[in-house]
Amino acid sequence: MTLKPWLEHYAHGVPADIDLSEYSSVVDVLERVCERFRDKTAFICMGSSITYGELDLLSRSFAATLQARGLKQGDRVALMMPNILQYPVALFGILRAGLTVVNTNPLYTGRELRHQLVDSGARAIVVIENFADVLERVREDVPVEYIFTTRVGDMLDFPKGAIVNFAVKHIKKAIPAWNLPGSERFSDALEEGNKLPFQPAQVGFEDLAFLQYTGGTTGVAKGAMLTHRNMVANMLQAKAWLGNLNTGEELVITALPM
Repeated sequence: MTLKPWLEHYAHGVPADIDLSEYSSVVDVLERVCERFRDKTAFICMGSSITYGELDLLSRSFAATLQARGLKQGDRVALMMPNILQYPVALFGILRAGLTVVNTNPLYTGRELRHQLVDSGARAIVVIENFADVLERVREDVPVEYIFTTRVGDMLDFPKGAIVNFAVKHIKKAIPAWNLPGSERFSDALEEGNKLPFQPAQVGFEDLAFLQYTGGTTGVAKGAMLTHRNMVANMLQAKAWLGNLNTGEELVITALPM
């Protein structure tokens, strides 16, 4: 009897093992992809898109801003956004600065958000304005020092972005009143970072990439520690199972933030 009986159920062509030696981190994967496919579309949202080259520059800018704020390698940064173009820019910027991503459900109640921010020790957060009022309610109870706010249309093409932002706030009235003194616009952080020096972080396989929280169905949500090794392995596993795709031509629909 084989010690790995599941292998006989693998589809034809799926290898029994994957080789992780090609990459050193998620950042390594990202930077290679951005260099190889600079002019290809990386993400599309509401009809607007960014290329891998733009993703490279924008995420580098955000990473530089985070470093300028004094965040150190291993610090945690929370993301409280749905699938909008700002999400991958912020996520890759956090990783490139050597920091750890803490994904936060935009639909969290104040109690749930408080628990996650305290438990993770997040020093910064990027939050969409639609849910900034929830963060305001727990601001005094959490360790967050830096708050970056954004709007749905901020990275959409003109005039679509301006129209979307107007409609969300004034027609749909989907942005409750909020007040977060000291917060800054994510767009301003990108502009600032574009003028700042960026020091590439020395990120390795065993460094923590994500604190991914569970749904908390059996109690409070718990943070699963996902290293760069874990994430690269998962990428390569998915690639192996998806089969012979045309590299650089793949198109993937995402229901949840990446």
